[in-house]
Amino acid sequence: MINSGWIETMAQGKLERSLGILCHLTSLPEPYLSENGAIRFLHHLQETGVSVWQMLPIHPPDPHGSPYASSSAFAGWELFLPQDEREITETEVTKFCEEQGGWVEEYALFRVLKERFDEAPWTEWPEGCRTGNDCHLNGKEKLRFKEICEQQARFNHAWMRFRKMATSMGIRLYGDIPFFVSHDSADVWSAPHRFHLDEEGKPTHVSGVPPDYFSDTGQRWGTPLYRWESHHDENFDWWVRRMRRMFSLFDLVRIDHFRAFESAWSIPAHHPTAEYGQWETGPGDDLLKILKDTYPNGIIAEDLGIIPKTVENLRKRYEIPGMAVLQFSNEDAENPHHPENHKENMVVYTGTHDNDTTVGWGEKPIELMIRTAMKSPAFLCIIPLQDVLQLGSEARMNTPGTTERNWRWNFEWNDLNCHSVEWFTEIASETRPRTS
Repeated sequence: MINSGWIETMAQGKLERSLGILCHLTSLPEPYLSENGAIRFLHHLQETGVSVWQMLPIHPPDPHGSPYASSSAFAGWELFLPQDEREITETEVTKFCEEQGGWVEEYALFRVLKERFDEAPWTEWPEGCRTGNDCHLNGKEKLRFKEICEQQARFNHAWMRFRKMATSMGIRLYGDIPFFVSHDSADVWSAPHRFHLDEEGKPTHVSGVPPDYFSDTGQRWGTPLYRWESHHDENFDWWVRRMRRMFSLFDLVRIDHFRAFESAWSIPAHHPTAEYGQWETGPGDDLLKILKDTYPNGIIAEDLGIIPKTVENLRKRYEIPGMAVLQFSNEDAENPHHPENHKENMVVYTGTHDNDTTVGWGEKPIELMIRTAMKSPAFLCIIPLQDVLQLGSEARMNTPGTTERNWRWNFEWNDLNCHSVEWFTEIASETRPRTS
């Protein structure tokens, strides 16, 4: 399914320069993998001269709507299923589950038990269900288990149809993989030995970032840290399967919080803020070499923030593109986001889903920012749809460290007929990078 011409170009050491749009599926007027939803948006992208569609994680979101704290690192969100998606046979479901290597059944069982216990965290379940050693399903729950497995098979079927359409239109799909996973997830519940948990299954240490110029107390994300020795003993099988799943869905995959490969901020779970933590060594070359050997092309690193030289060297050692965000640029000659410091092997953005819109940010004119991004030597230029539409702070997708009023922005189809989209299409045509 991956664009073979693009892969050949990458394999020859060249980077095909492309223009993309960042827009999550939930921002569409109809957030479905259907002719009136995602496929309709593909046609708009093609008409605009865009060849890459970046979206946020497509897994089921948490109760706050965040796709970065999902109940599964593998499952697709059933909300995206077309409302008229056809039923599939039991044989198709069985084949899909066998091909996926166990995560479908784990997720389905986890969801059935969550429903049985009124969505309580798995650490509050009775011991037999909490450990998964002795938890029998009744007749109704068995039917629900089969229904969830079928939903995932149908999601996969709909996604592959959508991806085939994107490929035929010359549009590559660009996905996002959170480095950490939610504690209340099928991944942690089904394999607690892979995470730093106590005897009751609760995290002993959680993830985040230390205090910096953005926050005096840092950010406490609360996701459990990995027990890397367990992953190493398993030859990082869970990570390989996770990445295999992502590359079955996408052409490009951004690894969020890439710096955790080198080290992660470890916060004792009982601390309410991120102030009292320490850096814990990550898997480094041991994991990254396996992933790059398996998937030599298409991995992109989210390397924003204060990044030590050791992390930069790790990324460069495997020739993984990093990111530059124009909103982070300043007059510092060493600032990696400054246009004069852009390199071919990176992805340039005006802003990301965690930033204010460029109009809301307001330090430079939006049209200048888009022109600057498009003229960057970076092999891929990504513009958030809110910036294309020249919208203000009311269209911001997420404010890090908060849980209210995030992940809600969406547009109407008529919005794509506005003057700013016409201007974007014209400037895209004028500055469209040429493949060398």
